Amino acid sequence: MKAALELAAQAAAEGEVPVGAVVVCDGEIVGSGRNRRECGKNALYHAELEAIDSACKALGGWRLHKCDLYVTLEPCPMCTGAIINARIKTLIYGASDPKAGSTGSVTNLFELPYNHKPEVIPGVMAEESRALLQEFFKQLRESK
Repeated sequence: MKAALELAAQAAAEGEVPVGAVVVCDGEIVGSGRNRRECGKNALYHAELEAIDSACKALGGWRLHKCDLYVTLEPCPMCTGAIINARIKTLIYGASDPKAGSTGSVTNLFELPYNHKPEVIPGVMAEESRALLQEFFKQLRESK
């Protein structure tokens, strides 16, 4: 999670909402990503999607059933769907997202009868993740 937090801090420094993600397989980071929607001008540039994409490329396949995903913010519906489709073994996230969280906050897509249900471990380094987000949005409000 510390690596994901470092990526989230990089995103914040670039003016992006501070979300970072890493995919881990056998104790090694095989994929990483950070939010890049603003600089990339693309709604798909979420940290989780970037991390899953880089892990698939590194491992040479789309099935990440031996991998864990660490992300600083509870995934949205799009990213939750990608987690299901990539067959991520375990999702570990920091801060809950009361506005778009789709693993328990707003809804829980993993409770639907999809063909894959990862283990979910919420609240890991939640305070650090939440603090990054709160500081980012505080500075954004003050700059307006």
